[in-house]
This record gives sequence, structure tokens and C-alpha cells, in this order.
Amino acid sequence: MLLTWRRWRTGRPFWGGLAAVVAGAEICAIPLAPLKVMLQQGIAGIPSVLMGLVMILMGLSAWFAPHYRGLAGVLTVLCAAAALVMSNLGGFLIGTVIGILGGSMIFAWQPTGPAEPPSP
Repeated sequence: MLLTWRRWRTGRPFWGGLAAVVAGAEICAIPLAPLKVMLQQGIAGIPSVLMGLVMILMGLSAWFAPHYRGLAGVLTVLCAAAALVMSNLGGFLIGTVIGILGGSMIFAWQPTGPAEPPSP
């Protein structure tokens, strides 16, 4: 089972997708914090939740449809950068930084081909 998990994980941009899911969850969670934590919410919570959900969706699509990694990586970086302005400084900068790193890792990931047998 461990070998199957390792093969699945290395066949897709796993760490970039994980970073995108974590960043999206962090950006979504900030507007849902208690009112004592968030002094004034207002309409700013709607874009925060939407951007966080898009980032989570892009992280999951990087895992389950790795051939869309280019689109998922670019959209993750764009949502993370937009969250900096629209969502409480991008989840207090943590969500933006993790989202940009995760989107970059998703975009930069390249699948490995099957190993060629050594020539005699």
C-alpha cells in the first residue's frame, strides 16, 4: 500500500496541490473567525470565501487531473495575489505566500516519463 501511495504521489504535483489547498483553507477560514478576531467583516467576506474555494479546487484539480497543472498553477497564483488586496491582506499574508508558492510548484511540475532500459 505504501508503494501505491508513493507512486500516486509522485505522478502528480502533490506538494504544490497541498500548499494550494492549505492556503485556500486559510484564506476561507479568516472571514469565518469569531467577531472578536475580525473587528469588521462586512462585504469583504464574500470574495475571501470565493477565492479560497477556487484555490482549494485548483489544488484538488492538480492532484486528480495533473494534465491541467498549467491552468491550475496560474489561477492559484492569481487568486493568491488577489487575496492580498481583497481578503484581509491575503489571510494575514500567510495564505498569499503559501498560495503563490503552491501555484508556482503546480505550474513548474513536470511528469516523469517511464524509465528507459540501459543500453548494453
